[in-house]
Amino acid sequence: MIRLHDTMAREKRDFVPADPKRITMYVCGPTVYGRAHIGNARPAVVFDTLRRLLEHSYPDAEVVYARNVTDVDDKIIAAAEAEGVGPSVITERYERYYLDDMGALGVREPSIAPHATAEIAPMISMIVRLIELEHAYAAQGHVLFHVASDPDYGVLSRRDREAMLAGARVEVAPYKRDPADFVLWKPSDAGVIGWDSPWGRGRPGWHIECSAMIRAHLGETIDIHGGGLDLVFPHHENELAQSRCAHGGAPLARYWVHNGFVDMGAEKMSKSLGNVVTPADLLAQGHKGEVLRLALLSAHYRSPLPWTDAVIAQAKALLDRLYRVAGDVTPAAPDHAVVDALQDDLNTPLALARLSAIDDPAVLRGSAMLIGLLSESGTSWFQGEGDAGDIEARIAERNAAKKNRDFATADRIRDELKAEGFLLEDGSGGTTWRRA
Repeated sequence: MIRLHDTMAREKRDFVPADPKRITMYVCGPTVYGRAHIGNARPAVVFDTLRRLLEHSYPDAEVVYARNVTDVDDKIIAAAEAEGVGPSVITERYERYYLDDMGALGVREPSIAPHATAEIAPMISMIVRLIELEHAYAAQGHVLFHVASDPDYGVLSRRDREAMLAGARVEVAPYKRDPADFVLWKPSDAGVIGWDSPWGRGRPGWHIECSAMIRAHLGETIDIHGGGLDLVFPHHENELAQSRCAHGGAPLARYWVHNGFVDMGAEKMSKSLGNVVTPADLLAQGHKGEVLRLALLSAHYRSPLPWTDAVIAQAKALLDRLYRVAGDVTPAAPDHAVVDALQDDLNTPLALARLSAIDDPAVLRGSAMLIGLLSESGTSWFQGEGDAGDIEARIAERNAAKKNRDFATADRIRDELKAEGFLLEDGSGGTTWRRA
């Protein structure tokens, strides 16, 4: 049985889908105004892995995985104005880049990818419903959710009012009944993207997008809602409040799952801080997408992940070892120990450790593919790495020299390979090599 850490419960819970024949998961996707950084890639890789696990664990079920695209946003509008183009030029460009970058990391496209600009009618419908139920109000062309109308507001993030106001960076506005109230609809000036509505021409706030798209495509209550830890408040708290109030108290999700940050030193990776590295940059440097995927899975998904050259190098070395064992065999059923590790709150570090202990090539390949690894043949993996057979032969020659205590020859072989761009690593399991 799968166990997941539920942010709402603050503990691991057995995963029991509402309908074992149709499992629903929604993950907040990209706002497409710039190139995704490697921190943005972490939830894409984590929830792609969870999806694979769900499909394996529930082979008779339809796993419906929705990941939205926010293609109307103030940052998109600003980027379009800066280039002197329409917003769709920006959004189509960066969505294409996002899909290319995530695809390179082995992330499969979701079952459903709703776009905010195509879902305006469901958003307006939900806003109208919230106004009718007195959970929202119109003011000066805006519509705002009235936080005080929801006695359960804050149940997900468990913040007090002062922390909520600070965390949301609330906008002080004279039309708000309460400083904590947040925007569901905002007016659009002439020349700015917008749609007709009962409150005038405007565009949706960020939070209402996901609530409306979940309701339209998956239902009032889904099994799993996922995203980065930074979305717990205010985004997911606001989504939860809107949906609960619009649907007579029905919960938005039965399990809330959040991944930790990727950091560059002490701070999380963020475009606003300027401390970002993108998958595109890393791929251009010659790193394979599968190496980046493994690096992102090397720490438990809820833990911080310091992004360093060493993390990438370790991922490459491990993949080289796994590909050498797996070769070109057809995959077999995955190893139970690997499945058990993944079913325990997606414990990928333990799963990777157990992968390393598998000596059956077919089982190894089947187990690794459950995590989205070993997707190539061994032959294709080592193409461009030099003659793998020659390198292995020279390693064997070095090992023989060391056994005969001919350390001068052993050192010469090591130095020659290093000069050619290949580093040797001696460990308890023998000698492995990787490109420097």
